[in-house]
Amino acid sequence: MKSTSNDLLNRIEANYLGLSKGQKRIADYILANYDKVAFMTASALGDVVGVSESTVVRFANALDYEGYPQLQKALQESIKTKLTTVQRFELSKDQDIGENYLKQIMASDMENIRKTMDNVDEEMIQKIVDRLHSARKVYILGLRSSSVLANYLGFYLNFILDSVSIVPSGANDLFDQLLNIKEDDVLITFSFPRYSKRTYEVVNFAKAQGATLIGITDSKSSPLVPLADFYLTAKYNMNTFIDSLVAPMSLVNALIIAVSIREKEKVKTTFNKLEGIWDEHKIYNPK
Repeated sequence: MKSTSNDLLNRIEANYLGLSKGQKRIADYILANYDKVAFMTASALGDVVGVSESTVVRFANALDYEGYPQLQKALQESIKTKLTTVQRFELSKDQDIGENYLKQIMASDMENIRKTMDNVDEEMIQKIVDRLHSARKVYILGLRSSSVLANYLGFYLNFILDSVSIVPSGANDLFDQLLNIKEDDVLITFSFPRYSKRTYEVVNFAKAQGATLIGITDSKSSPLVPLADFYLTAKYNMNTFIDSLVAPMSLVNALIIAVSIREKEKVKTTFNKLEGIWDEHKIYNPK
């Protein structure tokens, strides 16, 4: 069964005439208020529309979903690239802030990691590792909240690979930073909803220079996937106005370790040298 966002709205339109009177009221409400329904329980939706919770469940079944949670998930997938930060905040502000809510957020992050693990493509990771080790230079791009991921990956890859450059999103134009990118180079790009338009302008520029594109994004339906030579996906969902990058960060950790395994002796030598420098300049507190 498909569960993409547009599929849900298409299902409503395709099945509308065959729905009961109460189910049509649910369908009309969803079409007009999809941003709210994405975070409403079946009971809450029934109360707003004026039907029973069981009618809401039967509505989901009528659209060929196993239950309301599956319908809701499809709707959430649909709107995650459309809602503004203000809308996302409005949807989450009425949540109870307390011990249970905090645990729910953490549990959601844990579930994202689990789903990422279930879908990880180990063969793809090895291909990416091969390409990174053969690259003349590795560029890393992540704009807005994804800059956290880019800086973290770049920090550690600099200890392993010979030439790594994090593309900054500061005063200098992004294209200036990629002026000398070539066919032997790699651009690792992070892109998560809401997908930054600027990211794709830079990606297209790098592709035009013949560089290899490695994409790290949220799903196979991401606009980054068709452009990437290699890609990895990490589960991303939308519980609040905050972008949850816990699963992508875990995937980045795994990628760093995979790259380092190829250069065990080099990495060991590098860190031995760095420890001496850190001790000399008292970088860390004494033991």
